[in-house]
Amino acid sequence: MDRIKRLTPTLYIIKIVFLFLILLLVVLFSMSVGSADFGIKKLVNFFLGNEKNDLLLQIIFDIRLPRILYALAIGGGLSIAGAVFQSILMNPLAEPYILGISSGGTFGAVLSFVLGLTFEGTQLLSFSGALLVMMIVFVLGKRFGEIEPNTLLLSGVMVGAFFSALILLIMSLLNDSLRTTVYWLIGNISMAPKEHLYPVLIVSLSISIFLIGLSNKFNILSMGTYTAKQLGLNTRLLKTIAYLLTGILVGSLVSVSGIIGFVGLLIPHVCRLIFGTDNRIVFPASFIIGAVFLILCDTIARSIIAPAELPVGAITSVIGAPVFIYLLKRRKTSEVV
Repeated sequence: MDRIKRLTPTLYIIKIVFLFLILLLVVLFSMSVGSADFGIKKLVNFFLGNEKNDLLLQIIFDIRLPRILYALAIGGGLSIAGAVFQSILMNPLAEPYILGISSGGTFGAVLSFVLGLTFEGTQLLSFSGALLVMMIVFVLGKRFGEIEPNTLLLSGVMVGAFFSALILLIMSLLNDSLRTTVYWLIGNISMAPKEHLYPVLIVSLSISIFLIGLSNKFNILSMGTYTAKQLGLNTRLLKTIAYLLTGILVGSLVSVSGIIGFVGLLIPHVCRLIFGTDNRIVFPASFIIGAVFLILCDTIARSIIAPAELPVGAITSVIGAPVFIYLLKRRKTSEVV
């Protein structure tokens, strides 16, 4: 709690502004890198109006900027969802996909591939599947009218395993759609059309901002449900609102990108390592650093073997797994010392 008290408004603003500057630099870097490299200096001159280039205009606004904004919305949304789930469940290993929401979304997407639907149909079925699983887990995870962390966690794992089995069953019936399904299971931003960008971006930003506004209540919740109730916090309402909003957020993200692993698990840990345990800074930092992380991963995915590209979920897993193991080992070592 001492670290929470030391977060003054001035210090908070300084940290957030610093993180936004890093995000801006990463966005500029990502815009300038790809199968056609043109450098940050040329990019800045273009935005300042000192250089006119129709090809550059098309590359930036039709191709790279939409993907960057998708990565911002998805990376930031998954990261803050991870921070919220870890707070609700009081479990540092909780993450957006552990509650089975992604399996429901993926089941809907795979079903749409069998039916031969358009991307709009895929997005609709994926979002519907995610919402279905979210409601099932929510009902199973309640005890005495309130979300019980262990019950919710186990319910999510079991329901997620059931839908994962259904996914494998459907995949055995696929032929030409198998490649698309595999890309969906790994996670890939390139499949999402730019026409769907703004709804996803609005959902991600609006829900994330609302959850950031609740961050101090999660500080109180971290003291334990009993203590939080004694301090006047309506824990039942807080957990219900947070779970439902975060479920909607994850469902909307899965519906356009598939399963992108390790973002929601890794980034909140990194933020707590850097900024401490105060959710007032952990939540917004998770969104910004998550956005930075996924933008960089997507830049690597579309550049490393250009003009071909890799699914971004493969890059996040390759980077995220060893980094998370390192953080876990470091944490255990510090606890022993």
